[in-house]
Amino acid sequence: MLFKDIPGLDEVKQSLLQAVQKGQIAHAQLFFGNEGSANLSLALAYATYINCENRQPEDACGQCAACSKINKYIHPDLHFVFPVAATKKVNKDPLSENFLPEWRTYLKENLYGNLSDWCNFIGTENRQPIISAEESRSIIQKLSLKAYEASYKVLLIWLPEHMNITSANALLKILEEPPPKTVFLLVSQSIDKILTTILSRTQLVRIRPFTSQEIWHILVDKHEMDAKRAVQVAYLSDGSLSEALRLSKESLNDNHVWFRDWMRLCFRANFTDLVEWAEKFNKLTKEGQKSVLLYGTEIVRETLMNSFKEAKLNRLEGEELTFVEGFAKVITPTKAELLYNQFNDASYHLERNASPKIVFLDTSLIISGIIKSA
Repeated sequence: MLFKDIPGLDEVKQSLLQAVQKGQIAHAQLFFGNEGSANLSLALAYATYINCENRQPEDACGQCAACSKINKYIHPDLHFVFPVAATKKVNKDPLSENFLPEWRTYLKENLYGNLSDWCNFIGTENRQPIISAEESRSIIQKLSLKAYEASYKVLLIWLPEHMNITSANALLKILEEPPPKTVFLLVSQSIDKILTTILSRTQLVRIRPFTSQEIWHILVDKHEMDAKRAVQVAYLSDGSLSEALRLSKESLNDNHVWFRDWMRLCFRANFTDLVEWAEKFNKLTKEGQKSVLLYGTEIVRETLMNSFKEAKLNRLEGEELTFVEGFAKVITPTKAELLYNQFNDASYHLERNASPKIVFLDTSLIISGIIKSA
């Protein structure tokens, strides 16, 4: 992974480049960004630049032995730790090293994914993945050895927020007394779940979400998407490249029709039909369910813009715009806030494996009450 392979974020790239060029490489850095951000890809590009044998002013060379090995995730001085759980293949005391072949394949296919994507990839079957205490002991053992061939040993920990308390405390001890020429790169999507004592010993690198324009260019230039549709996908993705790539494989029109018909049932308070609709929702894939709810949050936003007569900020057209104009007649700003929170709450519960049918029906009844309220 090279910096040039990551769209935008020039300000972060320059900061990382200058730190290496000035010999100011912090021994522990925390790359924090939301799901679908470039936190993992930037950490990998940074690791590549640190150990590149022929560094260029703006990037690693991409051609030396170190760059080649890191690009394939097989460099002996680049170590990975990530959440794992028992699977059919590894059913006892799973560690990151047991899943390295799968991890390398996953990185080549999905650098911008989340924990759910990883779990689906390795087949954890609803088991909660963690970074265990045994993993920490493995880390200590690996880092006690000298670097094989690079200037620095690099340990990349993906999603350290999933460490249990024992492993987190073990990591803390290592961070307090790091081995020489060792760099820790922590890549997090939820910084508030990390021990404050660990946070205090790392240098924070904040990674902003992608802009709609950056995502649009990726979709059009790299994925050859129609420019008009790319505008919609980029906007609905809310700065998440993984969400944009997922949406690019779906029909946005399906989401609109689904959401439109759902809101009409809620408006009519047709509870019999809502129960039937909950059955249909239950049959959607988990990603499909989340997609409908995400679409709902974006439609609420568009409704607010329409209510405030901010036409220049409205990116919809055709049937979607017609629906929003009608929706805005019954959805006040206060109701819009309540609806937005309700869609987010429903997504939260789905992420935690709540029954989709119950979540949807409960959400529908609450939405119906919000719409009908004075």
